[in-house]
Amino acid sequence: MAMGKVTIFLLQLSWTVHLVTAIQRKDIFPYGTLSGDFTLQEGDDETSKVLALKRPLYFYGSQFNELYVATNGIISAQDLPMEKQYVDDGFPTDFPVIAPFLADIDTSKGKGAIYYRVTELPALLNRVAQEVHRGFPGGQFTPTHAVIATWENVAAYEEVTRATGPSNRLNTFQAVVAYDENDSYALFLYPEDGLHFFGTRPKESYNVEIELPARVGFSRGEVSFIFSRMEGPYYSVTSNEQSLKNLYQVGNTGVPGMWLFHIGNRYSFENVVPAAVGGALATPRPRGQEGDDSTTAGYPEVENHETFEEEEPDEDYPPIADPDFQSPTIPEFLQPSHLDHGALPGQARLQPYGGDLPLTSDPQYREHDNHGKPPPASGPSGPGEYPALEPEPRNQPSLEDVKQQQQLQPQAQAPQVVPQPEHTVLEVFPNNRGESSDPPLAPRGGHFVSVVEEEDVDFDTGVIQYSTETKETCARFQQQCSQNADCTDYSSGFCCHCRSGFYGNGRHCLPDGAPHRVNGKVSGTVIVGSTPVDLNSVDLHAYIVVSDGRAYTAISEVPEPVGWALMPVAPIGELFGWLFALELPNSQAGFKITGAEFTRHAEVTFYPGNQRLSIVQMAQGLDSENHLSVDTRLHGDVPFIAPGATVQMEPYKETYQYYPSVVRSTSVREFTVVSAERGSETFTFQLHQNITYHDCRHGLRAGPETLQLTTERVFVMYVKDENILRYAITNKISPVGGQVTGGPASNVISRMIKTSSPAAFATTTLIDSQLPLGLQGPILTRCGAEPSPTNVDECVEGLSLCGAHAQCVNLPGSHRCQCQSGYKFGFDGRTCIDVDECVEGLGLCGAHAHCVNLPGSHRCQCQSGYEFAFDGRTCIDLDECRSQPCHPQATCSNTLGSFQCQCQHNFQGDGFQCVPSNVHPERPKTQCEQHRDSLQGGLSPRGPRPVPGGLAPGAFVPQCDEQGQYRALQCHGSTGHCWCVDSRGQERAGTRTLPRTPPTNCDGPDHTERPKSQCEHHRDSVQTTSPEGYSIVEGFVPQCDEQGQYRALQCHGSTGHCWCVDNRGQERAGTRKPPGTGQPNCDEPDLPERPKTHCEQHKDSVQTISPEGYPIPGVFVPECDEQGQYRALQCHGSTGHCWCVDSRGQERAGTRKGPGTSQPNCDEPDLPERPKTHCEQHKDSVQTISPEGYPIPGVFVPECDEQGQYRALQCHGSTGHCWCVDSRGQERAGTRKGPGTSQPNCDEPDLPERPKTHCEQHKDSVQTISPEGYPIPGVFVPECDEQGQYRALQCHGSTGHCWCVDSRGQERAGTRKGPGTSQPNCDEPDRPERPKTHCEHQRDSVQTISPEGYPIPGVFVPECDEQGQYRALQCHGSTGHCWCVDSRGQERAGTRKGPSTGQPNCDEPDHPERPKTHCEHQRDSLQTTSPEGNVDGAFVPQCDEQGQYRALQCHGATGHCWCVDSRGQERAGTRKPPGTSQPNCDEPAVVPPTQRPETVCERWRASLVDHYGGLPEPHHYLPQCDPQGQFNPIQCYGDSSYCWCVDRDGREVAGTRSHDVVKPACVPTVAPPTMHPLPRPDVTPPPSGTSLLYAQGQQIGALPLNGTLMDSERSSTLLALHGSIVVGIDYDCREKKVYWTDLAGRTINRARLEPGAEPETLINTGLTSPEGLAVDVVRRAMFWVDSTPDKIERANLDGSGRQTLFDTDMVNPRAIIVDSSTGTLYWTDWNREAPKIERSSVDGHSRKVLVKDGIGLPNALTFDTAMRQVCWADAGTKRLECIASDGTGRRVIHSNLNYPFSMVFYANHFYFTDWRRDGVIALSRDSSQFTDEYLPDQRSHLYGVTIATTHCL
Repeated sequence: MAMGKVTIFLLQLSWTVHLVTAIQRKDIFPYGTLSGDFTLQEGDDETSKVLALKRPLYFYGSQFNELYVATNGIISAQDLPMEKQYVDDGFPTDFPVIAPFLADIDTSKGKGAIYYRVTELPALLNRVAQEVHRGFPGGQFTPTHAVIATWENVAAYEEVTRATGPSNRLNTFQAVVAYDENDSYALFLYPEDGLHFFGTRPKESYNVEIELPARVGFSRGEVSFIFSRMEGPYYSVTSNEQSLKNLYQVGNTGVPGMWLFHIGNRYSFENVVPAAVGGALATPRPRGQEGDDSTTAGYPEVENHETFEEEEPDEDYPPIADPDFQSPTIPEFLQPSHLDHGALPGQARLQPYGGDLPLTSDPQYREHDNHGKPPPASGPSGPGEYPALEPEPRNQPSLEDVKQQQQLQPQAQAPQVVPQPEHTVLEVFPNNRGESSDPPLAPRGGHFVSVVEEEDVDFDTGVIQYSTETKETCARFQQQCSQNADCTDYSSGFCCHCRSGFYGNGRHCLPDGAPHRVNGKVSGTVIVGSTPVDLNSVDLHAYIVVSDGRAYTAISEVPEPVGWALMPVAPIGELFGWLFALELPNSQAGFKITGAEFTRHAEVTFYPGNQRLSIVQMAQGLDSENHLSVDTRLHGDVPFIAPGATVQMEPYKETYQYYPSVVRSTSVREFTVVSAERGSETFTFQLHQNITYHDCRHGLRAGPETLQLTTERVFVMYVKDENILRYAITNKISPVGGQVTGGPASNVISRMIKTSSPAAFATTTLIDSQLPLGLQGPILTRCGAEPSPTNVDECVEGLSLCGAHAQCVNLPGSHRCQCQSGYKFGFDGRTCIDVDECVEGLGLCGAHAHCVNLPGSHRCQCQSGYEFAFDGRTCIDLDECRSQPCHPQATCSNTLGSFQCQCQHNFQGDGFQCVPSNVHPERPKTQCEQHRDSLQGGLSPRGPRPVPGGLAPGAFVPQCDEQGQYRALQCHGSTGHCWCVDSRGQERAGTRTLPRTPPTNCDGPDHTERPKSQCEHHRDSVQTTSPEGYSIVEGFVPQCDEQGQYRALQCHGSTGHCWCVDNRGQERAGTRKPPGTGQPNCDEPDLPERPKTHCEQHKDSVQTISPEGYPIPGVFVPECDEQGQYRALQCHGSTGHCWCVDSRGQERAGTRKGPGTSQPNCDEPDLPERPKTHCEQHKDSVQTISPEGYPIPGVFVPECDEQGQYRALQCHGSTGHCWCVDSRGQERAGTRKGPGTSQPNCDEPDLPERPKTHCEQHKDSVQTISPEGYPIPGVFVPECDEQGQYRALQCHGSTGHCWCVDSRGQERAGTRKGPGTSQPNCDEPDRPERPKTHCEHQRDSVQTISPEGYPIPGVFVPECDEQGQYRALQCHGSTGHCWCVDSRGQERAGTRKGPSTGQPNCDEPDHPERPKTHCEHQRDSLQTTSPEGNVDGAFVPQCDEQGQYRALQCHGATGHCWCVDSRGQERAGTRKPPGTSQPNCDEPAVVPPTQRPETVCERWRASLVDHYGGLPEPHHYLPQCDPQGQFNPIQCYGDSSYCWCVDRDGREVAGTRSHDVVKPACVPTVAPPTMHPLPRPDVTPPPSGTSLLYAQGQQIGALPLNGTLMDSERSSTLLALHGSIVVGIDYDCREKKVYWTDLAGRTINRARLEPGAEPETLINTGLTSPEGLAVDVVRRAMFWVDSTPDKIERANLDGSGRQTLFDTDMVNPRAIIVDSSTGTLYWTDWNREAPKIERSSVDGHSRKVLVKDGIGLPNALTFDTAMRQVCWADAGTKRLECIASDGTGRRVIHSNLNYPFSMVFYANHFYFTDWRRDGVIALSRDSSQFTDEYLPDQRSHLYGVTIATTHCL
């Protein structure tokens, strides 16, 4: 009875849980402008301003300090790339992503809004904390900040290619990211009515019906690994459309629509963890936890983010502009994105240096008085007179944005207007990546060779590209090449190439290996703090040792304080390092690309102050001495650096991205400022740069590259006395991820040598610095006792034990660690510690200089009154008398380190002021005046020392009143601070104010305050808080008494040490005591200090604090006694082990004891050591500490007794399991017990184990845990009794069904009962079983569980009553639709009702319904919603009340109207265009003359009109045709004067293009060109043998096969078809012809695979959206599907005999194939509601549904001729499956595809095109593994694929 009550209670509780309502819009977190939100700019691909986080957020295991919110449903921790690089791709992404709904979202034209903010409101944080505690009970989480991003009523991107109205499907969802100092959590909220679309169409899909589902989840992005980058972990919440619908229907927090995840931890984090309160979705295995986890298993993921896609133009693509340089201080310059061969209308075209149009002519910067607007361009910037594009901002964080985010009031500053310099490129172009980059070789003895080459078609408009004026050739312009270069002619111009022994870009060539010099000027205004400093054409000189990549740069006459402040701005000199870097294999230095004419724009943003500095460097060519001339202009703000400070910069790596005419890079650097005032401080800056140059477009070029610049050494120095700023850099360039080993330059630059001039600096000999003198021998670590056949690179694999500041060097079979320069090995032989060159006497400082130790280095600093000699090391006396510091009537006497002034005879004074002895002296200078005058000249040990040039910038000069007294209010002119002073000029405490704040009233009374003592100054100067706001635990803060004096006893709050100090705060030797040893007696006198012992040195060398200031766990620190000797007993504070050591600190064998045991007795003598037992060897071999010193959790360590034998009872410390083992440590069967149970009795003998029963074997074989460790929902696990037999009553834990089974576990018929009913009585005998009814057969045949054991969402299961008959009311559990059925289960027409509309009344009788007419069938098929919505631009016929075609039909998109007959066929001659009167359809039809077919010109024009959505803009290009349909001789861009001549085939006539008002004379008398540079649309057959043919938009490609592997090296273009969209493709093996469908031309075509063969159009009427195509080789027929009217047609191979096979019961036919051997036709129907695969005979008979269950989006279809099976690839289920032609033997070949489109079978392999990878992928049928992949150089979607064999198979 009690059990029954509990059952009822649980059932009631389950119903209560299921009745929880979904989250409503009003229940999500508050958002909007009233809540303080920012609003993201409208657009298709926008990114928010940077959200600077006050406290760092941990995402996965990494720390981030800023976030960005993007249009496309994501939050990222770094600025986003262009959307085309991620929006159509699956996880993982290349950058960090939090994705509540990643899809192609568009908020243009008011389609919704996106809000975001960072909040600290307690109410919101408490709400998040409650959700986290509910989803992760037992966790400790108190959020301090939260980021809330809300997407409200946002729409999916829709291609503007038709004139239909926008979709009304809008989505609303929200993401909340909350975090504290250790953990981060994410909440995704989807209100009940929030999701109305679940995917978006790719921008390249044209009108092919395809939709990519949105992605929900998290991706860490790429992570650094040694010298390369690799994919980071990721976590996907959804996998298909049904799982997306589940987002608002279920949740993992107990509330439908609310999802919670743990996304990061400060210390250790592997992957995202979902909450587990509600029904969470099954998720794929996380990356990195399995062997086969890439999206295309069997081969690596290929990163191709920088490729260019040559595709159909999209007018909604954002303008080509660089979002990273939206600054008013420099000209806008571009980011190479959305590139194509030609400029988009309205954009300027880049002209190569061999081209025809000039760029801007004025290279200099000028000041303009034009109210902030740049001057107009001095010349045309591209073809046509189109207006220049306004760059579209990407909300890159500007200085103002950051200040606004920090709620500061920015001080307005008028931006300096800088005109666009010469060489600034307005647009870039892609190049042909498949072509060779090697230039043609010049003939012997000649300077140029003519090369005839054909150009590509401009796919933007179809216009053929030629040069814009008379063609330039080498014969006319060879003088533009370097004298050391050869000139080569190409079809559209010429290019220059440096000869052997020289390098450059052909225009400028330099001899190989020779050192090079750079000369130039530096100008501009730099604001330091608040002080502007002008640089007026100061000299810049650089010297480059090209052979090893060293670059030295010196800038002279740089005044203070800008000289100090510019020390971190090493990017000024880094340009020369990149130009002449040491080249590693497969790389090029910059000069080979740019030559000596280029412009570099760089912007440096300093943090945390957000100062910005613009750098513009213009190369003007080579001077008469062959030296590069570069002028530099600086403008902006830099942080103040104290005079005398030094700047250290660490080595770094920077990735350069190369595009035609543009090189781009972005990086973040750290630099350390060391000053006497503030100690060591670390700052960062971010560098964005574009280098634009002239690119020769005419020749063959390699594709875009990405190279890595490795800077191994960076030294910077400012020499105050000479006002010289110096940079020295060592550079190497290599492919990204390439191993950059130390070269001849890596140890060359040790320190900067001070010289008297920049020229002398350029030739100074530098002192080599090899390994530090304190470096010990290399440490060798063996990998194993026996050699391995292959060497393991421990350095790459992360297996080395090298610590910080150590470099791992791989050796055969092992590796060694070597310390970096300036470091040596510590006591452990692995950790590198700084070598204190000053203490160890390794400093090279001379007399009168003192050594200052730095991390890894040191510097020398002259004493006051001394200066460095020429060698930069020796300090010599500074002769102050040379500057005449004394009064004219005084004598100056120089002394060592100082000077003296003495008045001459008959004069009196201090030597600085002398008056005659008999003259009454004027009022002596007051203290204020002396103070002021001394600062205006500088200070010396004996008095004022005037400095040439007057006041040093940045110095504070006191203000004195008329009586010479200090003014009460003093202000610093540079920093802007103000304060009050007393009569002695001392600052009055508490009166200092910051800039832009009102100063203190200095007339108020002072609070009596004594001056600070030395102790108080010391105490207040200690930095206890880091720049990020964390406490610095290792900082020591001295304690002062009430009088401000040092307390005699000082203690360190972090380490616990205490010691005594004298009255100066200096530690008294020998008084320090460690924690727990009692405090020292500071009243005792000092004892003489003894030297440190070995134990004390060991102890001090252990690094217990990380560089970030956190304690390092797991580090062992030895214990020393009062005499500094090792204590006999040593214990490890982390592990708890204790052992005895000898006097040298070495462990005494056999004394180690584990935690929880008694400590060893270290007074006992050592016993002879017995050899280690098997247990002890096992125990010692277990690795419990990681190479970084952290404990490894979850490791099992065996327990041994005192004799070293295995203890009989073993327990796992992490899992809590315990078991018994034998003497060999092997587990005794049946003894294991789980946590929470009693321990096993290991003294009992083993019982003979009975064999497992069938039930137990069945139970153990069920997989209940996924490979990722998550429970697999929906799995049935049988229940066995104590004897292992099946229990008679079995119940399914997930569904709640119960049934009876027999002794074999087979279900007894008729015993199953559903949830909520009583359990069956399994003691009753079986009743005779009635046969299953039709309903029961259908119900039981539905596959609800996948082969992997997962529930299949979205499957409809019919409901049967107790007699097995169909229930009258049927409902779909996933969609919510309900309908009535008859006794056969067939739906009764008109009874279907959608969700939330009420159930139909199935008791009402059916109304007789007239059958649909042909017009209604056609209308309804077009109005049916496709997966993406209504078909854009499709014509929908109009029917009258009787369902007949209305006589007058009009196209809603184009505006054309025409008359039709009763069959809906257009009556010839009745069509009228928009803007004219409608035709009169009552007039009798006039039989028109025989209608000619459309010409190429007319088809091309119609295709482009259709592409422009029926409404082309004035600047769009449309072919102009004459009345006969032929090309007009003159063609123009829209209504512009940009015109050219064409021949009869529409090909441009070379040299006729004009921009003038007078159009070119294009008359028949114009001589035709002698050659046609553009390719004709004829066939270039592939090599002999078998090849794959694939459709890629406007071309058909050929990919030869080498066996079953794809030979990418021999891939080629079979046919280039401009203006086409090739989709379906097949091959006739008899006549060697390829057939294809053209979606743009609405045609079916073919061509013979012979050289020069031209395409032949077979069918060009009556087609709307021809897609799939199949050729029947035996019957000489072809079949195709038309997806708009939903028809399947056939015709003979010559186009005759056309007939319609099927035009009913189809929604979206896609793929079609034919089995010629049996005459069977197969096709797929891509219907979301009821997808299916059908078959029929080739004559249209015996139509039958072959597959309808368990499929989603069956795109691809092929026939396995060997197995005689039909196979399909499904973009919805992600599976590749096969089935016999009779519907039996269905099997899954692969279950983890990406997005297949088309497929063909050959030689036991499937080859399919993939829209995620944009390539062809090969998969073995036998192994079910991916075997090969081909990614074309031109990245765009691939459509159909077929096989072309040498003979028919």
